[in-house]
Amino acid sequence: MTEPTNNATSALPGAELVDRGIVDLERGAETIESLLVSIGAPRLARLGFAIGRRIESPEHRLFELLAAEHPDSAHSRYNALVRRLVSFERAAECAS
Repeated sequence: MTEPTNNATSALPGAELVDRGIVDLERGAETIESLLVSIGAPRLARLGFAIGRRIESPEHRLFELLAAEHPDSAHSRYNALVRRLVSFERAAECAS
């Protein structure tokens, strides 16, 4: 399996989430990371990341997954994860 990010983007904030999410999507696994990559798939694809399959309604499914794990912190965890994704995307745009 190839590395999802290249050397230029592997040090960016949130790269570990994007890398894991791309791998999980390839495996067909619904994880926090794969749902996050599905949320960012259009922008990530424009940045040159190979996003094959996507999960439908990733925003709702991510929130539901977080709420099932820790109901009291689901909202703040969801927002923090999305902020990390956006931070990665912005940094990747600057790096390219």
